[in-house]
Amino acid sequence: MVHTVSRKVPLVDLGDGTALLTDRYELTMLQAALRSGTADRRAVFEVFARSLPAGRRYGVVAGTGRLLDAIEAFRFGRAELEYLTADGIVDEPTAQWLENYRFSGHVWGYSEGDCYFPESPILVVEGTFAEAVLLETIALSILNHDCAVASAASRMAQAAQDRPLIEMGSRRTHEHAAVASARAAYIAGFATTSNLEAGRRYGVPTAGTSAHSFTLLHDSERHAFEAQLASLGESTTLLVDTYDVERAVRTAVELAGPSLGAVRIDSGDLGVMARSVRDQLDSLGAHDTRIVVTGDLDEYGIAALAAAPVNGYGVGTSLVTGSGAPTASLVYKLVARSDTPSAPMRPVAKRSPGKPSRGGRKAAVRRIDGRGTAYAEMVTTGEPAPGPNDRVLLAPLVRDGEIVGREPLQAARERHAASIAELPPTALQLSKGEPAVPTEFIDGGPRH
Repeated sequence: MVHTVSRKVPLVDLGDGTALLTDRYELTMLQAALRSGTADRRAVFEVFARSLPAGRRYGVVAGTGRLLDAIEAFRFGRAELEYLTADGIVDEPTAQWLENYRFSGHVWGYSEGDCYFPESPILVVEGTFAEAVLLETIALSILNHDCAVASAASRMAQAAQDRPLIEMGSRRTHEHAAVASARAAYIAGFATTSNLEAGRRYGVPTAGTSAHSFTLLHDSERHAFEAQLASLGESTTLLVDTYDVERAVRTAVELAGPSLGAVRIDSGDLGVMARSVRDQLDSLGAHDTRIVVTGDLDEYGIAALAAAPVNGYGVGTSLVTGSGAPTASLVYKLVARSDTPSAPMRPVAKRSPGKPSRGGRKAAVRRIDGRGTAYAEMVTTGEPAPGPNDRVLLAPLVRDGEIVGREPLQAARERHAASIAELPPTALQLSKGEPAVPTEFIDGGPRH
């Protein structure tokens, strides 16, 4: 058995703040808007993906909780302002404006863990242009990463069916991205992570036992197993492919007895090895000893092992890189603005070839049939008109600058399971195909 720890933790400490986790052009736009008198115009920005990664059937919203923490910590203190002015990035009037910056607008979003599709307005930010435009980079930075990881993790969890997955990609990505990846993977169905900071910061259950180096440290494999069993108990997981797998399994059962928790295989033909090890464990009376496999697995490798006697999977590189789609390709676009601070909103849109946007603030409803299956994503610029089984998708996250949408990570995890359950069966296929739920647009006229 892998050893796990889980506990509730307080609000994340983001240290010196998040205001400089942004692109320079956000501040140059701000400065120019302050000079032109347009900074206080009301504006609505939306986050959406024009398309899903090639062949994917759905995406998964993740990172919302991290984004809310980042918005709350988005402040320009003395150190940030000294850097911006000394380097000539902003002028003195802009620096004075930034000194008092607090986001005072509203944010709505798809709830964390929910699925999304092309053009789904997964985040809606409303405020003055000046205060809303500054959130573009931090919003996209967090959501593009976390949605990509969660979307890959969800596919892996579906391929694994009911077998548990361990996130173990910390050594394959940036140290802070590793923490975010573990959080996103847990939302999408992974059972545990190897990353202790994700355990401390977010309460994600942690797991881990030993690597090949521990076996190589000792004079023999037997000595290594004895040391691990003495420290962690017979429920531990022993790594059996450092030398000869058959001999290692025999030694492991001899030392731990038939109640040995698990063995881990990290190399070779995992399907063939798992069958051989299962037969050997059963012949030795260790019928309840589980088999965990690791080693460059992705959703396709996991699916290929569906018929093998495997009890769990460890996934690293493919998970933290989005399994070939390291970004969700989300964009943050201005879709409505006022001509003066008090004037009604009017839609605005890009017309660039290949990168158009749809004007007007959106609402979204997931159409659900009588059997509880989603069949359409309705996106409208008018007031949504949900049917008796439909779900309104945008929930309040920030109201008048106050965070109102925080929730336990477990809620996002449970929401994802429910969201997956309402998708049509085609959504769970790993073969390339169109989005499982088509997006339908309804122009209901401008919203004020």
